[in-house]
Amino acid sequence: MELPFTHKPGRRERHLRRRHENPLFAWPPVPVEPLDLLAAQQADHEEMESFRDAFRRLVQRAVDLPPNAASDEVLALKEDLERHYEQACGLPEDHAQERAALRRLIDLSVQAIRRAAGDDPLARSELDAEARARAIHLRLLEQPLVADLLHPESPIAPDELLPSLLSASTAELAAALEVFDARQIAELVREGEALLQRLEEAGVDTRVARERLLGLMTPASPAQS
Repeated sequence: MELPFTHKPGRRERHLRRRHENPLFAWPPVPVEPLDLLAAQQADHEEMESFRDAFRRLVQRAVDLPPNAASDEVLALKEDLERHYEQACGLPEDHAQERAALRRLIDLSVQAIRRAAGDDPLARSELDAEARARAIHLRLLEQPLVADLLHPESPIAPDELLPSLLSASTAELAAALEVFDARQIAELVREGEALLQRLEEAGVDTRVARERLLGLMTPASPAQS
């Protein structure tokens, strides 16, 4: 069945596209219902409109922040900026400009926090560690699968994690592996082998999924290094 998927979908539609007639999610494959797709597209669009309004208010809040603002106020602003950045990664259409603006404002907030920390070596060390973690987090969010997985209202149910990973692009899979620890990956590999074996016995072509499973098993994966 041909469905009217959009070119740059939001997180809800994106996951429906992963699932649509995908034997990794169900055998025999189950098509996405047109009404479910329409509902997902509408919900994604409503979230995008809400984000645009919130983004404008957040930028104005950052502009209005006085130079001598209290540390708590700056920290609260930074957390809201980071939360909106995460949300932007799951929205439909292209929000590269908004993400770039949010990153600049996050950097300015961090600079203000560093100035307030002064020469305190412990505070500077903690800020450095936080900066490294934030850089990794923002990099991983550039991959749609990771953005969908980490969203507080992720469309990916626990039992859909493995099929989503085995359906991912090479870049998405590599990024997603950084989210899991070695024990979790080992369990995913075990479940993946069992899933693909069942599908192969049913005559399903699993060559691409086998490549993704091999990616899960690769020792050089960032999650296992």
